[in-house]
Amino acid sequence: VQLQASGGGLVQAGGSLRLSCTISGVTFSRNAMAWFRQAPEKEREFVAAITYGGGTKIHADSVKGRFTISRDNAKNTVYLQMNSLKPEDTAVYYCARGRSGNWYEGSVDYWGQGTLVTVSS
Repeated sequence: VQLQASGGGLVQAGGSLRLSCTISGVTFSRNAMAWFRQAPEKEREFVAAITYGGGTKIHADSVKGRFTISRDNAKNTVYLQMNSLKPEDTAVYYCARGRSGNWYEGSVDYWGQGTLVTVSS
């Protein structure tokens, strides 16, 4: 089982990045997917989730209007488009698979390895 996240990097405040996470070894198209992040010395927090068909998307209040989660089931890939980045968005971003097609808190069964996003002021 592998959830391979990529797309992180260093960007100036106000800039954009798109994270990708490709999953292999387990089903993708029947499962909800999510992004979490963990900033230095802070707990991991939920960022966004998307149901198996992409019909429902949930975004944390802290990123609503700036970040957008999407998925391509043909490519087994989930994306996180991040616009208007702020220094407080600096964190390691993790993708995660939900146990079912719908998202609910505590439903993660697989985690990716994380990709670092650094936003400079």
